Amino acid sequence: MEPTMKGKTVLVTGATRGIGLVTARELARMGGQVTIVSRSAEKCAATAEALSTAVGNPVEFIAADLSTLGGIMQAAAEFKQRHTRLHVLVNNAGAFFTRRRLTADGYEMTFALDHLNYFLLTNLLLETLKTSVPARVVNVSSGAHEGAKELDFDNLQGEKKYRAWEAYDRAKLCNLLFTYELARRLAGTGVTANAVHPGFVATGFARNNGFFYNVGTWVAGKLFGRKPEEGARTSLYLAASPEVEGVSGKYFFDSQPIQSSPLSHDEALGSRLWQVSLELTARTH
Repeated sequence: MEPTMKGKTVLVTGATRGIGLVTARELARMGGQVTIVSRSAEKCAATAEALSTAVGNPVEFIAADLSTLGGIMQAAAEFKQRHTRLHVLVNNAGAFFTRRRLTADGYEMTFALDHLNYFLLTNLLLETLKTSVPARVVNVSSGAHEGAKELDFDNLQGEKKYRAWEAYDRAKLCNLLFTYELARRLAGTGVTANAVHPGFVATGFARNNGFFYNVGTWVAGKLFGRKPEEGARTSLYLAASPEVEGVSGKYFFDSQPIQSSPLSHDEALGSRLWQVSLELTARTH
């Protein structure tokens, strides 16, 4: 029997395409009160309308640039103005950048969007999650985290040397360190935190880096990629399944817990990353 999300309030980021879109659609189909977040107001509005029509259940949207601290604060504030409860937060928004770019706050784009976004949005919504227990945080990470062999805090944002895949691997490692540290801090609260490896999914991911890179990514996706529906399956499992009620601090692939890299389980590293992330987002607290 399909899980029900009736009476549950859900927030899904990066939900105008790919696995985020499928995740939002299916959670709304299960009866959840879903709000999607993405940068483009036009895309958000069109997606929310299409989803509402497709599933027969109203889907809301918030347009916000989650690569910036101001955008994350805006998204959290708008959500809390509308809702007093949040049962499921799916941190899904992310991107890959072949060249080093800085956000409006002066932070490296991959680190800001793929890690600081998860960290800050979750913390800004933490009290709402705690008042809604049982509640769940689902962080979309990647098997790419295994490519990060260290976390050099002197080169956390590619200040000394920027290589695109190293930056992405590092950000996905940060997702796991954050998830595990969050789970430790939430122990006993009724809020769980788990991470997902969706696999290589044929979406628009990484197709924001120029013509030749876009074509190569598209071809690879067609040849080897999973469909978004398959990539979203584990996010949906962690968001909705009664089988994982109370399960926290785990990393899942194909709806099964698996081992992440030894580095991702370094508690001292996770604690230090938390503190550094707090300092980088301090102006918002």
